[in-house]
Amino acid sequence: MKKIAFILMAVVSALVVTGCSQNSYSNQRKAEDKLIANFIARNHINVLTEEPADDYEWAENDYLLVPGVDNLYFHLRQRGDSIAVDGQDTIHLEAVSAQETVVVRYKKFALTENADTLSYWTTLDQSYPTEFKYMNTTSCEATGWHLAVQYMKYTNAECQIICPSKQGFSEDQNSVTPYCYIMKIKIKR
Repeated sequence: MKKIAFILMAVVSALVVTGCSQNSYSNQRKAEDKLIANFIARNHINVLTEEPADDYEWAENDYLLVPGVDNLYFHLRQRGDSIAVDGQDTIHLEAVSAQETVVVRYKKFALTENADTLSYWTTLDQSYPTEFKYMNTTSCEATGWHLAVQYMKYTNAECQIICPSKQGFSEDQNSVTPYCYIMKIKIKR
């Protein structure tokens, strides 16, 4: 009888371990990587591996793979405020500095095939958008946002980022869920 109970416990333990390992963090990250790769393929995204010059004209499907960060992709949709000089040249207003307040209005999209065109959450229609201190490590915003702002640089810049869970909000990290954000920023001075 003890042998049967022991064998039964061993079989149940093996099933539990097998079930848990199938949903391990490593497996979730592999599934996330695959989801991001599928999103890139479905949307015919052209991945840039080197940071373009400031005057680069971003094509609709050009995305920079942010150096040093796995699976964070950045696309500049709108450069931001600039001032005409002598009717031809433009110079940008002062770029964002560390600890300045950045005001963000955004749309958040799931990367799944059926949900990538539906807004998951938006602040675009709210009177009080999200604010955070740029490069403040205690900020509760997604670290991917700070990395995006470093490329956006100026008030009224707009971008789209593909953000893996590790650079997302804490709830995204816990569920290992990547998202795509369309962000527009203003710098409070």
